[in-house]
Amino acid sequence: MSSSDECKLYDCSTSLLTVTAPGGFTVAQRRWRIAYITIYSARVMLSLADKIISQRATQLPSMTSQQFHHYVTEFDHYVALDIEHKINQKRLVKTVKEKDLVSLNHLGGVDGVVDALCTNSEHGIRDDEQEVIKRQEMFGFNKYHKPPPKGLLYFVLEAFKDTTILILLVCATLSLGFGIKEHGTEEGWYEGGSIFVAVFLVIVVSALSNFRQETQFDKLSKISNNIKVEVVRTGRRQQISIFDLVAGDVVFLKIGDQIPADGLFLDGHSLQVDESSMTGESDHVEVDACRNPFLSSGSKVVDGYARMLVASVGMDTAWGEMMSSITSDKNERTPLQARLDKLTSSIGKVGLAVAFLVLAVLLIRYFTGNTKDDNGQTEYRGSETDVDDILNAVVQGLPLAVTLTLAYSMKRMMADQAMVRKLSACETMGSATIICTDKTGTLTLNQMKVTQFWLGQESVEEDLAKEIAPSVLELFYQGVGLNTTGSVCKPVSGSLPEFSGSPTEKAILSWAVLGLGMDMEKLKQQYSILHVETFNSEKKRSGVSVQRKADEMVDIHWKGAAEMIVAMCSQYYESNGIIRSMSEDGRERIETIIQSMAASSLRCIAFAHKQVLKGETEDGDDQSGKTNRRLKEDGLTLLGIVGLKDPCRPGVKKAVQSCQSAGVGVKMITGDNIFTAKAIATECGILGPDYQQGSGEVVEGTEFRNYAPDERMEKVEKIRVMARSSPFDKLLMVQCLKQKGHVVAVTGDGTNDAPALKEADIGLSMGIQGTEVAKESSDIVILDDNFSSVATVLRWGRCVYNNIQKFIQFQLTVNVAALVINFIAAVSAGEVPLTTVQLLWVNLIMDTLGALALATDRPTNELMEKPPVGRTEPLITNIMWRNLLAQALYQIAILLILQFRGESIVNVPETVKDTLIFNTFVLCQVFNEFNARKLEKQNVFEGILKNRLFLGIIGVTIVLQVVMVEFLKKFADTEQLKLWQWGVCILLAAFSWPIAWFVKLIPVSNTPFFSYLKRSRTIFKRPINHQKP
Repeated sequence: MSSSDECKLYDCSTSLLTVTAPGGFTVAQRRWRIAYITIYSARVMLSLADKIISQRATQLPSMTSQQFHHYVTEFDHYVALDIEHKINQKRLVKTVKEKDLVSLNHLGGVDGVVDALCTNSEHGIRDDEQEVIKRQEMFGFNKYHKPPPKGLLYFVLEAFKDTTILILLVCATLSLGFGIKEHGTEEGWYEGGSIFVAVFLVIVVSALSNFRQETQFDKLSKISNNIKVEVVRTGRRQQISIFDLVAGDVVFLKIGDQIPADGLFLDGHSLQVDESSMTGESDHVEVDACRNPFLSSGSKVVDGYARMLVASVGMDTAWGEMMSSITSDKNERTPLQARLDKLTSSIGKVGLAVAFLVLAVLLIRYFTGNTKDDNGQTEYRGSETDVDDILNAVVQGLPLAVTLTLAYSMKRMMADQAMVRKLSACETMGSATIICTDKTGTLTLNQMKVTQFWLGQESVEEDLAKEIAPSVLELFYQGVGLNTTGSVCKPVSGSLPEFSGSPTEKAILSWAVLGLGMDMEKLKQQYSILHVETFNSEKKRSGVSVQRKADEMVDIHWKGAAEMIVAMCSQYYESNGIIRSMSEDGRERIETIIQSMAASSLRCIAFAHKQVLKGETEDGDDQSGKTNRRLKEDGLTLLGIVGLKDPCRPGVKKAVQSCQSAGVGVKMITGDNIFTAKAIATECGILGPDYQQGSGEVVEGTEFRNYAPDERMEKVEKIRVMARSSPFDKLLMVQCLKQKGHVVAVTGDGTNDAPALKEADIGLSMGIQGTEVAKESSDIVILDDNFSSVATVLRWGRCVYNNIQKFIQFQLTVNVAALVINFIAAVSAGEVPLTTVQLLWVNLIMDTLGALALATDRPTNELMEKPPVGRTEPLITNIMWRNLLAQALYQIAILLILQFRGESIVNVPETVKDTLIFNTFVLCQVFNEFNARKLEKQNVFEGILKNRLFLGIIGVTIVLQVVMVEFLKKFADTEQLKLWQWGVCILLAAFSWPIAWFVKLIPVSNTPFFSYLKRSRTIFKRPINHQKP
């Protein structure tokens, strides 16, 4: 139709004039005609707008970023207002969720959905806050509804289920009843009421600490779920939070990514996804534009790369529905908590056993008439002593100390760039004996830069584009610009281009664009990509076949590890464009070049090329009728080799030395060339200056996996560097080291590292370069990808274990002393020096405040001077037994002396004597709290001014004790003390410091104390062989 015909077709003015002209029509007819033509004109105008917009949309792919920005700004009203009218949201959600290809075709296929969502497959949606908000209002947020978190009341009710708490409540009820009966309501409630108050405080403290830990886990969960997604908006590739993703976004997917929403395949190559988290099927699903363009949220990309159109988000996805119904259980019990539960149970059983023993003795004394009151009447005094012994069995501080130290260490580790995903990893890391680390990004900065370029056997240094023949330069453009997962974006401002992708890809693209003058956009317009073989850590190379438009010849390009690519070549290019045959001498010279570059810590990447006819890239059809394409891998022509410099991280050598001095071996496992690996390992201090070739410290992955099993087990501990390794080699090394009895920590960032991360005792994934698959398989995420942070995690792991040991020593000293004192006094005299209220006070103060004081110590350098704690090493060491028994015996001695001779020695009445015993006992624990800070060092005051929390808790404890003695006389059953009496109490308690100093001079055996008991038991159980005469 010509333009004049179009004008006649849509020119309504003539008709309107005719209709409105006087004569020929009645007034009613004229009104009907005007109404009809008004409606018709409106429809014609709308169809014209649709036609113009669709014509402009077809021009979008060829637009520059600036033109596209102008376009979306011009048609802002159309994008904002017409989405909801162009598509039925529920129908789209159902189509994608059910993977209904027929319904998708009815919607116009993927292109129809792109048009309906008012987005652009090349440039994405408009990068504007208002645009995002409008789409979120229409299609929802990319979040799922979580079950409400557990509140404080839940943890209070959980605390009531504890057996010890129930026993104490029964004791409190009985004590309250007997007390009111004997002493009346006014004073009889003291003892029973104090037990109720103590139980209430224990429940509140326990519930609060567990509730805080739950809240902390929720915060960490939000951080770990906040995945970064790569999208394109307004033609600019950028990373955004998964929660900011909206329908219409175009997402880039690569190996290891988690699919962030339900969507449709736009374009890509060799894309395979793992949908086992959704379907339970372990087989990988191939996704393409024709047979299966559907991508499900929560699935993982296992091969290839692609661009995806987001069709539905949040609760409109199957993943969102499933996750909203799942309640994650964060109440995992760590190995240390399990061991402490057993210890607590054992102490409780000892306390109950002592209580029953005391009961039996007192009953005997009662029935034999040995217990009489002031009036000479026989009196039973067992109720108070039994309650006291049960209270001595209460060790609420141990679980609280573990909870506090784990929660505190998790919070501090987060500040030190380590996010804990599994609580058990906090303590397990303290026992690590081997760390298997990656090279790139962990030991190095992962900031690649091309520093050397060899074309054949020639080194090209300056004016790269001028020295290279145009034909070779064009091939380089193809090999770099089309065989890549990165991209180049030219900003509107005209500044330097922005490069995206992996650090290696960005470095090579930057070198090609800025050094060789490559134009990425022009390149993509001239060539079409036929087939891609994506890079993975096993092949260590990637390939692509491209065809110039309107040309039958196909160019195959390979890029990857230099020695592997060179092995596939039979020729090489010179800078003048001449192709030379690669003789044995020539091959050796090129390999020497690669080795010299690698020895300079350079990563060597080679490019190779081959030109074939289009049909030669296809090998045949499989059973499904799909054509399997495989690129030619032999007879290639070497284009050139680039050397990328990745400098070591500052401080990494010091961190490696710190681990080694702590008795932790560091092994580097890398996919790089063996020469590069040795150079970096030497620079980082993993290989020492005494390293000798052939010592077995450096191997390649193929050599390691080809060892016989016995030979591998024999050599695995000697290996410090494994180069050209595959993920299977890393897994094999971890398995061998664990069989040798090591506690192994492994770092990993790739999808294929997941098996090794799971197999290791502690899996450490990388927060920046790590894939989502690797992060989910790990126990701790190193947020800055730095090996120094791995060493920090090791320090915190040891600190957790050390803090728990400090508190156990302190707690057991209190319990042993109190239990023995009350037992001896009850059996010998029928009375106890420490009342129920006083014992509750000691337990509360020492458990709660003591746990807070000792469980929050920060790591010290001395922790890294000790060997790792073994898997089977006892929680209470011989050093701890030495320290606690010395202090307990001293406390028992002075308190029993005061109990039986205190009145005559100090010349005070009995009530004051009992107060002196109580006050001295509490102050002994205060002074012993200082001793518990250092298990082995004699100077217990080292670094004390740095721990203000500890000093604050000591101050609070002393103030509360003064209040208890001086102001709560009736409640605590105490008498006011004079200054000299306070001085006596402090002096007696202060003797614990010199005692601790001298006791630490006594050497102890490394053999665990209880192992001697086990040996003697086995000797007695050993059968006696009777020989015949």
